[in-house]
Amino acid sequence: MSSARSPKDTFITVYGRKPVLEALDDHTLRVDKVVLAEGLRGEPVRAILAAARDRGVQVQRASAHRVKVLAGNGRHDQGVLADVVAPRMAPVADFLDELGDGPAAVLVLDRVTNPANVGMLLRSATAAGLDGVLLPRRGVPAIDPLVVKASAGVAFRAPVLRAATAEEGCATLRAGGFAVFGLDAGGESLLDAALPARVALVLGNETDGLSAAVRPELDAVLAIPMAGGVESLNVASAGAVAAFELRRRRG
Repeated sequence: MSSARSPKDTFITVYGRKPVLEALDDHTLRVDKVVLAEGLRGEPVRAILAAARDRGVQVQRASAHRVKVLAGNGRHDQGVLADVVAPRMAPVADFLDELGDGPAAVLVLDRVTNPANVGMLLRSATAAGLDGVLLPRRGVPAIDPLVVKASAGVAFRAPVLRAATAEEGCATLRAGGFAVFGLDAGGESLLDAALPARVALVLGNETDGLSAAVRPELDAVLAIPMAGGVESLNVASAGAVAAFELRRRRG
């Protein structure tokens, strides 16, 4: 049965005057609403109001404190935010309900903390045609303007899967017939491993790798073979290699 969907599983909240105006000016995006701090004035605000009016987007006024709370970033919201519909974002349970019995490939981000890495991983996975990227609500940055910028805007349309934590998401995927592999040094080569039709690859933290919490949910650990004395790749680079290896196997 599908889980109850929260707004965080439906919208990407964009904050800051320029990012909000860019979202409104992009007619391929569906903007649900704009929230402005009470008393906010000036030319950038007039431009946002005009763009929202032209698009028929609802504009709400709220206290500056409320805007900061909704944006989740008190230093950079500039008193304005917009909720942008992410059409391919869904809780993991909903994703599994809609998947049916076919093959699928998913990346899971386990406490990846750099917004640039998150954005680049979303871009790579989407470009490779993967079925999902699991972004937990805890332990991974929210999809904010930094993530959107690093993804070159792909984050709005990426197949994002939501769960409370990486370990909870992995457990749900396993219950849905996925084999779950961690990507880390010391495992069997990803390029040589026999993989099942449904596979999830877990990418760990930039410094510490796979977390202790997620390891019990793994069926095995796989590695990207390294040459030339190179110990490892940046997590975004490793994720890109993994994503396109999964695509290659699909033919």
